[in-house]
Amino acid sequence: MTALVGNVMTTDVAAVRETDSFHKVAELLIERGVSGVPVVDGEGRVLGVVSEADLLAKEEFKQRYYGDDYRPPLRARIRHAAGSEGSGLRKARGETAGELMTGPAHVTTPDAPVVSAARLMDRHGVKRLPVVDADGRLAGIVSRRDLIKVFLRPDEDIEREVREALQGQAGVAVRDAVVTLTGMYEERSQAMTAVRLAENIDGVVAVRDELSWKHDDVADLPVWGGA
Repeated sequence: MTALVGNVMTTDVAAVRETDSFHKVAELLIERGVSGVPVVDGEGRVLGVVSEADLLAKEEFKQRYYGDDYRPPLRARIRHAAGSEGSGLRKARGETAGELMTGPAHVTTPDAPVVSAARLMDRHGVKRLPVVDADGRLAGIVSRRDLIKVFLRPDEDIEREVREALQGQAGVAVRDAVVTLTGMYEERSQAMTAVRLAENIDGVVAVRDELSWKHDDVADLPVWGGA
């Protein structure tokens, strides 16, 4: 059984409206003990995410531009606004969640596999993903911590699922989510398939391959290509 985002996501989501004030956003982050929240429109559709880093941009740019009575020349301010610091400067001037947020948000859906959500987080360097329904409305949120829950499955559950996947054709032992496969197959390709099936079970940390085979049909395969 493939674990889905809907199985591990949090449905009690702290969210803000795009018109909510800087102060309200900061207050919510502190109150809920989270580092970021989704920003939604009037119909609950996700527009972006506002994080602690987005709020801190205001103080960072205030210090850089206005600290010690410093005011950059107009040309420098235009360069900052148009270049890589433009987003930070915009957020520094922002007063509402819609102005402070990073958007559009990277989102996932309840029926997405957990592994897909993990890859999306890694690709975009984010710690959480809003979960949306078919209409783009906020349904929950999934964090890196939520995804780790998949690896906390009891060994007994993992062992039962591996045995079912292999249809009893190999010996299976599981300890601390590490699967050990023993036994003999007729063909080497069958043993390789067994290992792949075990690796694909949710919660499996690693597979120790102690399988053997009678015939190496993999070595018999023709090699295509050449100079």
